[in-house]
Amino acid sequence: MQVDAGALLQNIIYPSDLRQLKESDLEEVCKELRQYIIDIVSVNGGHFAASLGVVELTVALHYVLNTPYDQIIFDVGHQAYGHKILTGRRETFHTNRVLGGLSGFPKRSESEYDSFGVGHSSTSISAALGMAVASEYKGEIDRQHVAIIGDGALTGGMAFEALNHAGIEKSNLLVILNDNCMSIDPNVGALKEYLTSITTSKSYNKFRDDLISVLAKISKNGPDAYGWAKKLEQSIKGTLLKNANLFESLNFRYFGPVDGHDVNKLVKTIEDLKHIPGPKLLHAVTVKGKGYALAEKDQTKWHAPGLFDKITGEIKKSSSDKPQPPKYQDVFGYTLVELAEVNPKIMGVTPAMPSGSSMNIMMKEMPTRAFDVGIAEQHAVTFSAGIAAQGLVPFCNIYSSFMQRAYDQVIHDVALQKLNVVFCLDRAGLVGADGPTHHGAYDIAYMRCVPNLIVSSPMNEEELRNLMYTSQLEDKGPFVIRYPRGNGVMVDWKRPFKEIKIGKGRKLVDGEEVAILTFGHIGNEATKALSVLNTEGIHPAHYDLRFAKPLDEELLHEVFQKFGKVIIVEDGCLPGGIGSAVIEFMTDHNYQAQVRRLGIPDSIVEHGEQSELWGICHYDAKSIIEECRKMAKAMPTDAMVS
Repeated sequence: MQVDAGALLQNIIYPSDLRQLKESDLEEVCKELRQYIIDIVSVNGGHFAASLGVVELTVALHYVLNTPYDQIIFDVGHQAYGHKILTGRRETFHTNRVLGGLSGFPKRSESEYDSFGVGHSSTSISAALGMAVASEYKGEIDRQHVAIIGDGALTGGMAFEALNHAGIEKSNLLVILNDNCMSIDPNVGALKEYLTSITTSKSYNKFRDDLISVLAKISKNGPDAYGWAKKLEQSIKGTLLKNANLFESLNFRYFGPVDGHDVNKLVKTIEDLKHIPGPKLLHAVTVKGKGYALAEKDQTKWHAPGLFDKITGEIKKSSSDKPQPPKYQDVFGYTLVELAEVNPKIMGVTPAMPSGSSMNIMMKEMPTRAFDVGIAEQHAVTFSAGIAAQGLVPFCNIYSSFMQRAYDQVIHDVALQKLNVVFCLDRAGLVGADGPTHHGAYDIAYMRCVPNLIVSSPMNEEELRNLMYTSQLEDKGPFVIRYPRGNGVMVDWKRPFKEIKIGKGRKLVDGEEVAILTFGHIGNEATKALSVLNTEGIHPAHYDLRFAKPLDEELLHEVFQKFGKVIIVEDGCLPGGIGSAVIEFMTDHNYQAQVRRLGIPDSIVEHGEQSELWGICHYDAKSIIEECRKMAKAMPTDAMVS
């Protein structure tokens, strides 16, 4: 579908074109840019509400700053669509998140305007500070460095570490706090309340209106005048605010709050801040989903709604009339409540992903037993460890790629103490359009090497329920359950619970010639492959390992005693993955076999649909079929006959 840009926007290829316009044109540019984002995302999908909320900020920054020499670092990157459109990518923006197209996040290899690659939150201040220090060292004292961070991302501990460090540096750093009271779900915690108190302080707001331009003018008159003005300002701020300003206490020059949708005021403010030295923080109040009424009203739903009718707001569903299997995350959410109703020891924990993980189901049904701790994965893990230390059973649900941020806590605070924390790793394996920053590629490898951990993965919804049920029986110690993004395979999934013996896999199909070993949901691709291979007279066996740790040694002895050809399939990285674990077993027990491992290669996998990426990485049903054909063809004649 062809989408035409507005009269002004169609002539903006790069920010240098934007800077040729009159300041009075900027409001119209914002309207056209916002409409263009709506037009494109409605028919192609992607993140939505976040980018609408920073249109004015994006336009103002590129209008005032000399980008790409001046550097803008977005936090997470959900809000960077307007930035991409204004920086040479408008004509290709329709390929956003599509295989071979633009990344859904800023990416250094994609454009010189993307100063830093971002996909996980709370990194922008650290990166911007590092860049500012480097620029100062190189003598580029006129270079501007801007980090745009949301109030949700500011709850991440790394952001506070960066603020703490930046306060003792004199580098030219501007942090823009995009305050919309949202991350993906509504923000939680004391910081939210603190920002609200600043925003509603009428006396302080009246004072700060004139402060920025005054300081900017004084700073041009030399260091002595600026030092005097700084002392005066601190005194007045301390009088007007009942509590000390958090950012000022970290040696940041605090300005705001300002209306984040007044583009002309933003232009003037940013222009003034360019002339004030040292670390500065501009507090901009915005509305996530600004300009699209439905997104403003339900910001969580419209964070990434998929395809929708931009006129009616109807979100388009699958055209299939057949009942569809549920998402794994929803099976988790409903099953957790079902288990918690019987077991009063069960608690729920998630770091700012209640809707993404479906922990919101328990938060609604049992609000005193489920916790959203903010974007703070390290805290989530150790908080869960504290709960477990008191004899309860926390289910800590974290996306696989986000769990990487809390690895030390998994080892030191949970595994070392053998605490019964159940880690539910959502979005394990290749996730699709979110791409390499969100692929859950490494958890099998980094979890299976940790002592005391049980590492498991269900092949379907029933198996997920049974693993969750098993994990909370008695004291199993640390228990990992990994499952993929998206739908499972069972429409009739809510079945009675059954305990699964720890470390016990299962033989799904007996066979000859070749054995296929799979781990997790990807085993369904092997099931599809077998249905084709059997029509060709090739009859592989299929084993579902279920556990990467401990391995089912009895099952593996059976496999290597019977089969000389083995294919291992996993939706995880090949180095250190479950294929490596099986080969270690084979070597330790002096077996010899031809083994082929199929999984995520030792390279970065870009974005695309899950099925497309499985095919590119050669572990989808088609790839399994081809590998089985090769192995069967290589068998000796007598073996083929037998």
